Amino acid sequence: MEVVDVWTGQLACALQSALRMTNESFANRLGISSRTVATWHSDPEVIPRPEMQQLLDSVHEDAPAAVRKRFALMTAGTGQADAAATLAKAQALRVAIAVVVRDADVLLVCRRAEDVSGITWQFPAGVIKPGVRPETTTIRETLDETGVHCTIRQRLGERLHPVTGVHCVYFLCEYLAGDAMNSDAVENVDVTWVAKSAVTRFIPVDNIYPPILEALEEDV
Repeated sequence: MEVVDVWTGQLACALQSALRMTNESFANRLGISSRTVATWHSDPEVIPRPEMQQLLDSVHEDAPAAVRKRFALMTAGTGQADAAATLAKAQALRVAIAVVVRDADVLLVCRRAEDVSGITWQFPAGVIKPGVRPETTTIRETLDETGVHCTIRQRLGERLHPVTGVHCVYFLCEYLAGDAMNSDAVENVDVTWVAKSAVTRFIPVDNIYPPILEALEEDV
Protein backbone atom coordinates (compact mmCIF):
# COMPACT_ATOMS: atom_id res chain seq x y z
CA MET A 1 0.00 0.00 0.00
CA GLU A 2 1.27 3.47 -0.91
CA VAL A 3 2.38 5.50 2.12
CA VAL A 4 1.97 9.28 2.28
CA ASP A 5 4.97 10.87 3.97
CA VAL A 6 3.40 14.31 4.42
CA TRP A 7 -0.23 15.14 3.80
CA THR A 8 -1.02 18.45 2.10
CA GLY A 9 -4.36 20.05 1.38
CA GLN A 10 -3.99 18.77 -2.17
CA LEU A 11 -3.49 15.15 -1.10
CA ALA A 12 -6.30 15.36 1.46
CA CYS A 13 -8.68 16.57 -1.26
CA ALA A 14 -7.55 13.76 -3.54
CA LEU A 15 -8.34 11.24 -0.78
CA GLN A 16 -11.76 12.85 -0.36
CA SER A 17 -12.39 12.48 -4.09
CA ALA A 18 -11.22 8.86 -4.06
CA LEU A 19 -13.73 8.19 -1.27
CA ARG A 20 -16.41 10.02 -3.31
CA MET A 21 -17.37 12.11 -0.30
CA THR A 22 -18.73 15.63 0.07
CA ASN A 23 -16.91 18.17 2.24
CA GLU A 24 -19.32 17.52 5.09
CA SER A 25 -19.20 13.71 4.93
CA PHE A 26 -15.39 13.74 4.66
CA ALA A 27 -15.18 16.07 7.68
CA ASN A 28 -17.48 13.75 9.63
CA ARG A 29 -15.36 10.74 8.66
CA LEU A 30 -12.27 12.49 10.04
CA GLY A 31 -14.08 13.94 13.04
CA ILE A 32 -13.16 17.52 12.16
CA SER A 33 -14.91 20.70 11.06
CA SER A 34 -16.03 21.07 7.44
CA ARG A 35 -14.26 24.44 7.58
CA THR A 36 -10.93 22.61 7.73
CA VAL A 37 -11.80 20.63 4.60
CA ALA A 38 -12.76 23.92 2.94
CA THR A 39 -9.31 25.29 3.82
CA TRP A 40 -7.65 22.33 2.13
CA HIS A 41 -9.57 23.05 -1.06
CA SER A 42 -8.72 26.76 -1.00
CA ASP A 43 -5.03 26.18 -0.24
CA PRO A 44 -3.69 22.91 -1.75
CA GLU A 45 -0.18 23.61 -0.39
CA VAL A 46 -1.24 23.83 3.26
CA ILE A 47 0.28 21.19 5.54
CA PRO A 48 -2.24 20.02 8.18
CA ARG A 49 -1.23 19.81 11.82
CA PRO A 50 0.31 16.53 13.15
CA GLU A 51 -2.98 15.29 14.61
CA MET A 52 -4.67 15.89 11.24
CA GLN A 53 -1.84 13.96 9.54
CA GLN A 54 -2.62 11.00 11.79
CA LEU A 55 -6.34 11.17 11.06
CA LEU A 56 -5.68 11.21 7.30
CA ASP A 57 -3.25 8.29 7.67
CA SER A 58 -5.93 6.25 9.44
CA VAL A 59 -8.64 6.97 6.88
CA HIS A 60 -6.26 6.15 4.03
CA GLU A 61 -5.07 2.92 5.64
CA ASP A 62 -8.62 1.79 6.44
CA ALA A 63 -9.98 2.59 2.98
CA PRO A 64 -11.02 -0.27 0.65
CA ALA A 65 -8.51 -1.36 -1.97
CA ALA A 66 -10.53 0.30 -4.77
CA VAL A 67 -10.38 3.64 -2.97
CA ARG A 68 -6.62 3.38 -2.41
CA LYS A 69 -6.17 2.52 -6.08
CA ARG A 70 -8.17 5.58 -7.17
CA PHE A 71 -6.13 7.72 -4.78
CA ALA A 72 -2.86 6.34 -6.17
CA LEU A 73 -3.95 7.04 -9.75
CA MET A 74 -5.03 10.58 -8.90
CA THR A 75 -1.77 11.42 -7.17
CA ALA A 76 0.60 9.76 -9.63
CA GLY A 77 3.03 12.23 -11.18
CA THR A 78 1.51 15.37 -12.65
CA GLY A 79 -1.91 13.79 -12.28
CA GLN A 80 -1.79 14.79 -8.61
CA ALA A 81 -1.70 18.51 -9.40
CA ASP A 82 -4.30 18.14 -12.14
CA ALA A 83 -6.64 16.30 -9.81
CA ALA A 84 -6.32 18.95 -7.10
CA ALA A 85 -6.97 21.72 -9.60
CA THR A 86 -10.07 19.95 -10.89
CA LEU A 87 -11.34 19.39 -7.36
CA ALA A 88 -10.84 23.03 -6.40
CA LYS A 89 -12.83 24.19 -9.41
CA ALA A 90 -15.56 21.62 -8.92
CA GLN A 91 -16.17 22.56 -5.31
CA ALA A 92 -16.56 26.35 -5.29
CA LEU A 93 -16.72 27.45 -1.68
CA ARG A 94 -18.95 30.10 -0.16
CA VAL A 95 -18.39 31.13 3.43
CA ALA A 96 -20.65 33.25 5.64
CA ILE A 97 -18.82 35.75 7.87
CA ALA A 98 -20.46 37.10 11.05
CA VAL A 99 -19.41 40.52 12.34
CA VAL A 100 -21.18 40.36 15.70
CA VAL A 101 -21.32 43.60 17.68
CA ARG A 102 -22.21 44.07 21.34
CA ASP A 103 -22.18 47.70 22.45
CA ALA A 104 -18.59 48.87 21.79
CA ASP A 105 -17.19 45.37 21.16
CA VAL A 106 -17.00 42.91 18.29
CA LEU A 107 -16.65 39.11 18.48
CA LEU A 108 -13.46 37.40 17.21
CA VAL A 109 -12.19 33.81 17.14
CA CYS A 110 -8.58 32.69 17.07
CA ARG A 111 -7.96 29.88 14.59
CA ARG A 112 -5.28 27.24 15.08
CA ALA A 113 -2.65 28.19 12.48
CA GLU A 114 -1.86 25.40 10.02
CA ASP A 115 -0.69 27.38 7.01
CA VAL A 116 1.42 30.41 6.10
CA SER A 117 -1.47 32.73 5.26
CA GLY A 118 -0.88 34.77 8.41
CA ILE A 119 -4.53 34.50 9.40
CA THR A 120 -5.04 33.79 13.10
CA TRP A 121 -7.74 36.05 14.49
CA GLN A 122 -10.93 36.12 12.41
CA PHE A 123 -14.62 36.86 12.59
CA PRO A 124 -16.79 33.76 13.16
CA ALA A 125 -17.43 31.97 9.86
CA GLY A 126 -18.95 28.86 8.36
CA VAL A 127 -19.19 27.12 4.99
CA ILE A 128 -22.53 27.74 3.25
CA LYS A 129 -23.93 24.36 2.32
CA PRO A 130 -25.93 23.88 -0.89
CA GLY A 131 -29.54 24.89 -0.39
CA VAL A 132 -28.87 26.74 2.88
CA ARG A 133 -29.33 30.51 3.10
CA PRO A 134 -26.17 32.46 4.04
CA GLU A 135 -28.10 34.17 6.85
CA THR A 136 -28.96 30.80 8.38
CA THR A 137 -25.35 29.66 8.20
CA THR A 138 -24.17 32.90 9.81
CA ILE A 139 -26.41 32.57 12.85
CA ARG A 140 -25.97 28.81 13.29
CA GLU A 141 -22.18 28.75 12.89
CA THR A 142 -21.71 31.66 15.27
CA LEU A 143 -23.68 29.82 17.93
CA ASP A 144 -21.92 26.49 17.30
CA GLU A 145 -18.49 28.10 17.31
CA THR A 146 -18.79 30.66 20.10
CA GLY A 147 -21.95 30.00 22.12
CA VAL A 148 -23.26 33.45 21.15
CA HIS A 149 -26.80 33.97 19.86
CA CYS A 150 -27.06 36.76 17.29
CA THR A 151 -29.40 38.18 14.68
CA ILE A 152 -28.68 39.65 11.24
CA ARG A 153 -28.69 43.43 11.17
CA GLN A 154 -27.31 44.09 7.68
CA ARG A 155 -25.73 42.31 4.72
CA LEU A 156 -22.42 44.08 4.12
CA GLY A 157 -21.59 42.49 0.76
CA GLU A 158 -19.40 39.74 -0.64
CA ARG A 159 -15.98 39.23 -2.24
CA LEU A 160 -13.19 36.74 -2.91
CA HIS A 161 -10.95 36.79 0.15
CA PRO A 162 -7.54 38.31 -0.76
CA VAL A 163 -5.61 35.59 1.12
CA THR A 164 -7.64 32.39 0.75
CA GLY A 165 -9.48 33.12 -2.50
CA VAL A 166 -12.70 31.81 -0.91
CA HIS A 167 -16.01 33.51 -1.79
CA CYS A 168 -17.08 35.30 1.41
CA VAL A 169 -20.49 36.76 2.26
CA TYR A 170 -20.40 39.28 5.12
CA PHE A 171 -23.12 40.14 7.64
CA LEU A 172 -23.24 42.73 10.39
CA CYS A 173 -24.94 41.00 13.34
CA GLU A 174 -26.42 42.09 16.65
CA TYR A 175 -25.62 40.23 19.87
CA LEU A 176 -28.66 38.71 21.56
CA ALA A 177 -27.46 36.42 24.36
CA GLY A 178 -24.87 33.91 25.47
CA ASP A 179 -21.39 33.93 26.97
CA ALA A 180 -18.56 33.88 24.43
CA MET A 181 -16.72 30.57 24.73
CA ASN A 182 -14.55 28.34 22.59
CA SER A 183 -17.06 25.70 21.51
CA ASP A 184 -14.81 24.31 18.74
CA ALA A 185 -11.51 23.45 20.43
CA VAL A 186 -10.34 21.44 17.41
CA GLU A 187 -10.34 24.49 15.15
CA ASN A 188 -10.02 27.42 17.55
CA VAL A 189 -7.65 28.49 20.28
CA ASP A 190 -9.78 31.23 21.77
CA VAL A 191 -12.95 33.31 21.43
CA THR A 192 -13.16 36.86 22.76
CA TRP A 193 -14.80 40.26 22.54
CA VAL A 194 -12.50 43.10 21.50
CA ALA A 195 -13.09 46.82 21.21
CA LYS A 196 -14.23 47.82 17.71
CA SER A 197 -11.42 50.36 17.59
CA ALA A 198 -8.88 47.58 18.27
CA VAL A 199 -9.90 45.13 15.52
CA THR A 200 -6.96 46.06 13.28
CA ARG A 201 -4.57 45.04 16.05
CA PHE A 202 -5.87 41.49 15.67
CA ILE A 203 -6.61 41.29 11.92
CA PRO A 204 -4.38 43.03 9.33
CA VAL A 205 -6.32 45.97 7.94
CA ASP A 206 -5.57 44.88 4.35
CA ASN A 207 -7.42 41.61 5.01
CA ILE A 208 -10.55 43.25 6.41
CA TYR A 209 -13.42 43.82 3.98
CA PRO A 210 -13.68 47.67 3.84
CA PRO A 211 -17.46 47.79 4.51
CA ILE A 212 -16.76 46.06 7.83
CA LEU A 213 -14.51 48.88 8.98
CA GLU A 214 -17.04 51.44 7.81
CA ALA A 215 -19.85 49.68 9.67
CA LEU A 216 -17.81 49.43 12.88
CA GLU A 217 -16.84 53.10 12.71
CA GLU A 218 -20.45 54.19 12.20
CA ASP A 219 -21.55 51.97 15.08
CA VAL A 220 -19.16 53.47 17.64
